[in-house]
Amino acid sequence: MTELKNFIIWAAVLMLSACTYGYADLGDGKYTQASAISGQGGIYKIGNPYKVRGKWYYPKEDYKYSEVGIASWYGKDFHARKTANGEKYDMNSLSAAHRTLPLPSIVKVTNLQNGRSLVLRVNDRGPYASNRIIDVSKRAASLLGFQTQGTTKVRVEILEKESKALKAALLHGGSMDSARQAIMEAEKRTVKPQNDVIESYPKGSYFVQIGSYKENRGAQVAASKYGKNAKIYYADVDGEKYYRVRMGPYSNRLEAEENAARVKYKGASDAKVVVD
Repeated sequence: MTELKNFIIWAAVLMLSACTYGYADLGDGKYTQASAISGQGGIYKIGNPYKVRGKWYYPKEDYKYSEVGIASWYGKDFHARKTANGEKYDMNSLSAAHRTLPLPSIVKVTNLQNGRSLVLRVNDRGPYASNRIIDVSKRAASLLGFQTQGTTKVRVEILEKESKALKAALLHGGSMDSARQAIMEAEKRTVKPQNDVIESYPKGSYFVQIGSYKENRGAQVAASKYGKNAKIYYADVDGEKYYRVRMGPYSNRLEAEENAARVKYKGASDAKVVVD
C-alpha cells in the first residue's frame, strides 16, 4: 500500500513538471468518417425553418459556408439518442450539431487556440446557447484539445465536394464508396491531432529531432521515413507554429546520441539531440 501511495505521489509530481506538446497522429482507427457514415440509419434532410428560445433558424444548402465562433461539446446526456436526421448519436464518433447546415454535411473544424483540425459529420441540430456556432461530440472535443475547458474559438468550413458526395450517396443511389473516398482525402488534408491526450514527458527529456517544419504535410513525409518511433509534435514559438519530427524521449544523452547517429546514417543529416 505504501509503494502504491509513493507511486501516485511520484506520478503527480511528474505531471506537474511535464513539458507538453501536441502529438499529431490520428492513425486509422474506427472513428474516421469513412467508417462512420455506413450503418448509421440516417437520412439526408435540410428541414423547415424552426424556432428555439424565441429565435428563428433557416436551414439551407450553403456550400460556401465558413464561420468563426465558439464551439462547445455534448456527451453522455445525449449518447444513443436519435439525432435530427435519424442517426443514433455516438459521443465517441466524429460528429457535430449545427443549426442550419444540411444533414448530414461534412465540415472541417479548426481549433484556433492550438491549430488542430478535424473533419466532422454534421448530423444533428444545435447548439442554442448564445454565441456558439457548433456542438461537437465528446471525442471530437478531446481530439481538438478543448474537452476539459468546455469551449474554444474555432473556424467551421463546409467541405463542398465531400458533402455533395455524401448527399448523392444517400439521395440518389450514388456510391457510398465514392463518398468514403472523398471524406478520407479530406481527412488527410487536415492537421491531424493526437490520439486521445496531450503527450507529456518529464522536463529535461532527451529527443532526437529529425527536422522542424512549417507545414504538417512536410513533417508527415519526413516522419514516414523513420517508422513508428518518429512522432510529430507541434509547438508554438513566438506565435509561429512548427511541426517537429522527433524520436524519443530518451532517459539520457548517450542513448539519444546513439539514436541520432543511426538516423543520420539513414539519411537524416540534420538530426540532432535536443533537451526539453
